[in-house]
Amino acid sequence: MTDADLAAHLAQVAGRILQEVRGSGLFSARALGKAGDQTANQFLCDALREVRPDDGLLSEEEKDNEARLAKSRVWIVDPVDGTREYGEARADWAVHVGLAIDGQPAIGAVALPDHYGGTVLRSDQPRAVPPAPETLRMVVSRTRPAKEAVAVAEKLGAELVPMGSAGAKAMAVILGQADIYLHSGGQYEWDSMAPVAVAAAHGLHCSRIDGAPLLYNQRDVYLPDLLICRKDMAGRILELVAEGGKEAGGRIPAPRTP
Repeated sequence: MTDADLAAHLAQVAGRILQEVRGSGLFSARALGKAGDQTANQFLCDALREVRPDDGLLSEEEKDNEARLAKSRVWIVDPVDGTREYGEARADWAVHVGLAIDGQPAIGAVALPDHYGGTVLRSDQPRAVPPAPETLRMVVSRTRPAKEAVAVAEKLGAELVPMGSAGAKAMAVILGQADIYLHSGGQYEWDSMAPVAVAAAHGLHCSRIDGAPLLYNQRDVYLPDLLICRKDMAGRILELVAEGGKEAGGRIPAPRTP
């Protein structure tokens, strides 16, 4: 099984397991998130250690083992991205399985188990991204939209589309449900690695909000911001983010060349 096939298979099976856990009816909404996280994490990590024993592994639900830092190949997984949405039986949650090679997001699969009967988007099977509408759409957090995103959306005249998990937001751009995903509210490597690998393979711009590249398998796994959008929009969005940072006292660096 190729790495891409493995990532997609694991993400899809983990999604099915999570649906079974939820469908058991044994857990309250609050307890369901923890049960789902633990069950899916055990499956994903045990499977990866079995079939890719020489690779490193980083998971949101496991204690970090810094032995991964010496590895060229490191699997980065988020068993349930959007735990709240999963517990509420919404569709905007995801399973992330990605492989970083020398810090680069090389391979990724993002499963959306409750999206049209189950959708898995893969870095090795890019599809055509639908054309942008006249009024742009920006996906933002359901509960805490980032100030930078709201400000940029206002300047672009873009519509805000509240959505749950980071993976669901990134895949919404590929699926034509949105055009921009701008986030500055704090994330970790497992939140974006697989989605970025998939989005980049579909020809989208992926970077930090100052235009810097997104690097993975770092000692500090905090990766607070990102921009995923169509390439022809990236320059203008990065300029608007930088302008907003200057107005706020220079908190956001000037944009780097994408």
